Amino acid sequence: MKIAAQLYTIRDFLKTPEDVSISLRKVKQIGYNAIQVSGIGPISNNELKEIADREQLTICATHIPYSELTNNLDAVIEKHKIWDCKYVGLGGMPAENRSSKEGYVTFAKEASEIGKKLKQAGLQFFYHNHSFEFVKFDGKTGLDILMEETDPEAFEFLLDLYWVQSGGADPIEWINKLKGRMKLVHLKDFAVMSDMEQRFAEIGEGNMNYSRILEACQSVGVEWAPVEQDECYGRDPFECLATSFSNLKNLGVDV
Repeated sequence: MKIAAQLYTIRDFLKTPEDVSISLRKVKQIGYNAIQVSGIGPISNNELKEIADREQLTICATHIPYSELTNNLDAVIEKHKIWDCKYVGLGGMPAENRSSKEGYVTFAKEASEIGKKLKQAGLQFFYHNHSFEFVKFDGKTGLDILMEETDPEAFEFLLDLYWVQSGGADPIEWINKLKGRMKLVHLKDFAVMSDMEQRFAEIGEGNMNYSRILEACQSVGVEWAPVEQDECYGRDPFECLATSFSNLKNLGVDV
């Protein structure tokens, strides 16, 4: 399992190509050797690849809007080929599909067809969860429905461990449940403040059992583990990425 930096964490520092260049250098200096592309401003595919190559950063995965997957799939494929990036990610299903079992099934069929086309191009589609997929419909969670109604070859998962915890589910149970259909996870921690507010936290600074979580990820064959912190609450997001990196190293991860 290899660690990466999810660029959404530093999205406020990725507005221009110059910002991207400066920020990816900082990411490399922290110690990361790979990135997941998400939350960046306008930049050409070739320029981003040139910057990543210059900093010796692998682009391991992306997040792509559903509208691009449905309307501009050829361009999505070309982009990933330029970036030498196999994993094409969707950050969440359209809002109109989230409120019923039928909505989930419809999305599952549509996304599976997209996944098949990506597979034919040598790429792999994956779906990133939040907590809303743990709402139950007729006794089954939305994530269960996605597992059952999608093509296992064409539709894989990126399990966001914070959102699993937030959804009231067991991250380790879901890591094991998705064995064979999950090559990526999002590493982020879950903290509870004195006023009971739930917050994103650096790995090892929250309440999740990361020793066991990392063991489970290794056991099911996770390839990439991008570190993400959706909110840094006024702190420098690069420092947050650095804290997570250091703590993962202390937990024995080969960073």
